[in-house]
Amino acid sequence: MTTATAVAAAPAGRRAPKRVLPGFGLSLGYTLFYLSIIVLIPLSALIFKTFTLTWDQFWAAISAPRVMASYRLTFGASFLAALVNLVFGLLIAWVLVRYKFPGKKIVDALVDLPFALPTAVAGISLTALLAGNGWVGSILEPMGIQLAFKPAGIVIALIFIGLPFVVRTVQPVLEDAEKELEEAATCLGATRLQTFTKVILPSITPALLTGFAMAFARAVGEYGSVIFIAGNMPMVSEITPLIIIGKLEQYDYAGATAVAVVMLVISFILLLIINALQAWQRRHAGAPA
Repeated sequence: MTTATAVAAAPAGRRAPKRVLPGFGLSLGYTLFYLSIIVLIPLSALIFKTFTLTWDQFWAAISAPRVMASYRLTFGASFLAALVNLVFGLLIAWVLVRYKFPGKKIVDALVDLPFALPTAVAGISLTALLAGNGWVGSILEPMGIQLAFKPAGIVIALIFIGLPFVVRTVQPVLEDAEKELEEAATCLGATRLQTFTKVILPSITPALLTGFAMAFARAVGEYGSVIFIAGNMPMVSEITPLIIIGKLEQYDYAGATAVAVVMLVISFILLLIINALQAWQRRHAGAPA
């Protein structure tokens, strides 16, 4: 009996199940291997290096007044910048999707400029623009408003590099939105504000939260565009990534990894909270009325 005949004659219960995705096992193994090389092993090395410190040394490294001030500035400025991008990113995405105007393609392309522009170039450009001798700074500083070399300048830089994340996350969702629902709401007597808050906003909230999370995470780890405009004054305008770089330059590798672990844990917790809100929003949107 040939092999093919034996397989055909075997009971149905003994046949190997056919997979919908051929090569799934190999693909899964490669994915896990690649993820381990790129993400898990570097993060593990970061944590293991931190374990070389005693608890007292670890606490002293992460709770120094200068480090605590950098935490407040980094996470506070990142959160504020992400909130601003949440509002104006939605506005820009709405205009790009719902309106036609001359130069629309140019504006659409300019949204991606922070992706292509080196962060150091962005920082130098913003500094030249907002400094006392710049186009904007020369107008604002005589009025007592100083943006460059202050925390306000950091927020502006973080808004610049985080805006595309919100726009590009919300834009496709708005394009796929069912306009029939908006027309039905209008026919039933809903105002424009009611249509937006009751029909449009619930459908794009998960995308908004995703864009907010991405902009926030990008801002927390930003370094190149911030160091030029921040002024890097200890306890005033010094961000946490600069603290880490300073410790590395002083060969304090364990102290640098300790501060990095704190940033990693806080960022991870915030992202988990945002993802939980997204999941809740999806369940709420899919629940029967």
